[in-house]
Amino acid sequence: MDEALEAVVRGRVQGVGFRYFAQHEAAALGLTGWVANEPDGSVRCLAVGSRAALEAFAGRLRAGPASAIVERVDLAWRPAAGESHASFGIRSGAHRGD
Repeated sequence: MDEALEAVVRGRVQGVGFRYFAQHEAAALGLTGWVANEPDGSVRCLAVGSRAALEAFAGRLRAGPASAIVERVDLAWRPAAGESHASFGIRSGAHRGD
């Protein structure tokens, strides 16, 4: 049964390709959902898939791409009921600098 993971990544995570990194990692793990920049400088993701794949994704978010400095990742788990995404997409969000 699929679950949903909402993650908010804080640190130097905008303007460093973090959304593209998250999209690549999510696709490699077979996850669907989205990633977007937030006005406060964080990056928010919603990922849907198996618990094991989501836990692996959370670990990759904590590492981030080489150019990022991840200070904290806040995770919220929930059932995936009502979440339907064809793929893992990038939303433009508040900052368009990636």
